[in-house]
Amino acid sequence: MNFKLEVIGFSIEGCLIAQKAGADRIELCDNPGEGGTTPSHGFIKAAREKSGIDLFPMIRPRGGDFLYSNEEFEIMKTDVILCKQLGCDGVVFGMLNADGTVDKERSAILVELAYPMSASFHRAFDRTADAFKALEDIIDIGCERILTSGQKPNVMNGTDLIAKLIQQADERIIIMPGSGLRSDNVIELAKKTGAIEFHTSARMHAESKMAYINPVMNENLKPVSADSDEIKKIIANLKSI
Repeated sequence: MNFKLEVIGFSIEGCLIAQKAGADRIELCDNPGEGGTTPSHGFIKAAREKSGIDLFPMIRPRGGDFLYSNEEFEIMKTDVILCKQLGCDGVVFGMLNADGTVDKERSAILVELAYPMSASFHRAFDRTADAFKALEDIIDIGCERILTSGQKPNVMNGTDLIAKLIQQADERIIIMPGSGLRSDNVIELAKKTGAIEFHTSARMHAESKMAYINPVMNENLKPVSADSDEIKKIIANLKSI
């Protein structure tokens, strides 16, 4: 099987680690504590200049839910255009209506603005009221993949739904499992679901290079990075299937 692995890049260091370790794609994000938001212009530009693999920035103007105001939607449109101008390969977004359905109208506008870049629908999908209807709606708007944990906090608890979604999708769209995916469960996940693309943060905290740290502040200022060994193990385990 020609499996693919997408790794989250929360820093330029993480992007370079992911590429060197053999990742196929970087999902570029800021603010790991918020679950990922749109990276800055400077971050996107640097990541594009320094990485040669596919680069998909997150289009998410804030943390929280996925119900966006008209003003926030304008920001998202501008960010999609910027990603295209900077030479990105795709974008990642998700927009919902208040009733838990996919915001098809505005999502379709983002897909159209992104073209010829690819468009992925992120884990806003896991907050939809009807996963099977949402799947069809996302196919209709023209996205090429859906990132999902099977509507569970950890992907290993959502394998049954993911397998059903892949069956329903019938190769019309890629269903990409993520959230809690690690080297020690990726083989089981692949076999249970039939997925061919996978998503991981392979998250680790890099040591701060600060010589002085104020102990009174009682803060953890270690930046989020990517674990090269973990990425390599995931890829090796996928190749062993």
